[in-house]
Amino acid sequence: MDKIKIQNLEVFARHGVFPEENVLGQKFIVTATLYTDTRKAGKTDDLTASIHYGEISQRIEQYLTEHTYKLLERAAESLAETLLLETPGLEKIRLKIKKPWAPIGLPLETVSVEIERGWHTAYIAFGSNMGNKEQYLNQAIRSLGRTPGCMVTKVSSFLVTEPYGVTDQDEFLNGCLMLRTLLTPRELLNVLHAIEQEAGRERIIRWGPRTLDLDIIFYDDLIIEDEDLCIPHVDMQNRNFVLQPLLEIAPYKHHPCCGKTVQELYSLLLGSVDHS
Repeated sequence: MDKIKIQNLEVFARHGVFPEENVLGQKFIVTATLYTDTRKAGKTDDLTASIHYGEISQRIEQYLTEHTYKLLERAAESLAETLLLETPGLEKIRLKIKKPWAPIGLPLETVSVEIERGWHTAYIAFGSNMGNKEQYLNQAIRSLGRTPGCMVTKVSSFLVTEPYGVTDQDEFLNGCLMLRTLLTPRELLNVLHAIEQEAGRERIIRWGPRTLDLDIIFYDDLIIEDEDLCIPHVDMQNRNFVLQPLLEIAPYKHHPCCGKTVQELYSLLLGSVDHS
């Protein structure tokens, strides 16, 4: 991806653990690498097709002077998130904030914090088989869209499916959505659990009836195998109620483990069902 770099922008601000730092202030030096697509701007010479580094520099100065944080880590995290949320076309940012005269009582040239943050693409499967199913699903989609650092970009049609695992229960209403998010996989999982709890979800019987079920199917091309978080979803290739709605919104998304597309996985599943 193309990069625009703002190197060593000097900002006078009031960040630090000691009270006098928050009152007297000091100089901070900021370097920001902006990851974006400059192709259109390069072809047209149109400033509006790119990211205006002058405006970004002013926004960095404004943000750091209007806020006060104890930690450089907090200042960097908050600034990066703000720029990603506010700046069209900014996909990722590498941000370095240097503190030239950190008060540690020892000779020191500079202390710095450097982070890299950006937008990620996640696919979430959702389902319900209790109460007003459609209302539960629509509320979950709205809740995700209102979550800071999350944007719902695609939603599949809702699909009526037979229960999976425990079959002696009502039919499910299922679907999938595409999400652009600044959250980490673990943060996203916590958000999904909170939305489930708001809907009255109770985890009593595995594969049992539920007001709302939200699962992370893909997160970029990441592979995670933790005890309570597995990405890609471990059983997605066997679930028609995941693959069929996912096929509608992301047919050519590749499974990072097997390399097959959603379309190919769906065809394989149909073949295995027909064969049986």
